[in-house]
Amino acid sequence: MAAAYDSKTLQFYADQAPVYTASGPQGASRHLPAFLDRLQPGSRILELGCGGGRDSELMISRGFVVDPTDGSAEIASKAQERIRQPVRVMRFDQLDAHEEYDAIWAHASLLHVPRSGLSAVLRLVWRALRPGGLHSASFKEGGVEGRDRFGRYFNYLDLPDLLAIYHASAAWEVIATDQYIGGGYGRSEGPWVAVTMRKPR
Repeated sequence: MAAAYDSKTLQFYADQAPVYTASGPQGASRHLPAFLDRLQPGSRILELGCGGGRDSELMISRGFVVDPTDGSAEIASKAQERIRQPVRVMRFDQLDAHEEYDAIWAHASLLHVPRSGLSAVLRLVWRALRPGGLHSASFKEGGVEGRDRFGRYFNYLDLPDLLAIYHASAAWEVIATDQYIGGGYGRSEGPWVAVTMRKPR
């Protein structure tokens, strides 16, 4: 598998965990309520890159069975304090599940996967979903991969390129897409894209 993570980015989150998890909006991501409305009560959800735990908190409060994960042990520890349940330390390329989840949520996390490794990661996501399962992810747009002022890597994919990578990875069905202006760490704003996909039954 091509590189599925960037060590410099992981180190940023390790070093900045207390500040990062305390910064920014503390409510759930804008697309999460609508995503959860598509699921059956009690569905099992894997969260990739749970950050400080704000999205997992909403999922749990709505009665879903949540498996929160993050690639940074320091970030996972902060999330665990918030949601009061175990948070696994797991990079995306370490996902080793076969049809275990009804849904996989990845808000502002897969955007750190190097472009060359994203298709392989999406195949792992596909394998981990049950037939009919849903997956949602959000990415910063931009067209050219690179680093932000904090040194974090972003794949900065535009919607057509992002969908091409999804379709190259597996036979995804596109349920919804949204292009919008969103915020980020350090109070920055810019173009984002969110996708909701389904693994056919």
